Amino acid sequence: MILDTGYWKQHEYKGSFQHPVSSIQYPASSIHYLPTHYLCHMNLKAFASSFITKFIFLNRAFGARAFRLLDIGAGNHSASKAKRVFPNCEYHGVDMERTYNNTEADLNLMDAFYEMDLTKLDFSSIPDNYFDAIQMAHVIEHLYNGDDVVKGLLPKLKTGGYIYLEYPGEKSTRLPSMEGTLNFKDDKTHVRVYSVTELSELLKQNGFHILKAGTRRNSWFIMAMPFRIIKCWISGKKLQGNIFWDLLGFAEFVWARKGE
Repeated sequence: MILDTGYWKQHEYKGSFQHPVSSIQYPASSIHYLPTHYLCHMNLKAFASSFITKFIFLNRAFGARAFRLLDIGAGNHSASKAKRVFPNCEYHGVDMERTYNNTEADLNLMDAFYEMDLTKLDFSSIPDNYFDAIQMAHVIEHLYNGDDVVKGLLPKLKTGGYIYLEYPGEKSTRLPSMEGTLNFKDDKTHVRVYSVTELSELLKQNGFHILKAGTRRNSWFIMAMPFRIIKCWISGKKLQGNIFWDLLGFAEFVWARKGE
């Protein structure tokens, strides 16, 4: 099988091809073998998952290398999704319940799980100075003290470790209401709106360097919108608001690295 080379950007001065979203480089000489070479490490589900924004940043930081990941909000099959893309990562999950939309297979992929109420700010069971990355996607908007939670988790990162935060931005309060959440208030468990400015300042005050921050605009998800809409129509399901997040700027993110 040959991958359409139009799907990759060629950089002649490097003699390589670059994944259009994750920026992973491949030798130009191996372009005809990319599906076999790439999918021997990643199956098709993993390849699709690799376009998730938080995984794009982790891919850029670690690639195929082993690293320790602390995932805040480990429900919804998060361990399986992460392990598909990063089979060499050591996965530690945090959530209020082990079984929140997780199967036994998901739980078996976790190297550790910490069941806790984040708002109580007791993170003593999680080792300090241990993790290479923390990801916290669509969690803090459910916490009235999410800023304190983030601050309390920062000691868990090693020096040079990365943190990725994602949440509905202020613009989400002005978007139309839709099933599957398009307006902040569509989800009744949302309690507080955070901002790039607020979270970036918190991280900088704690010795972090902001590498990238702003409105999430994932070009892969924007290109996939027509197909997701058609799939809903064919299956007879209602359109979901999250289909339009990247086009309309529903979410914001902060990607930062812990300094010396």
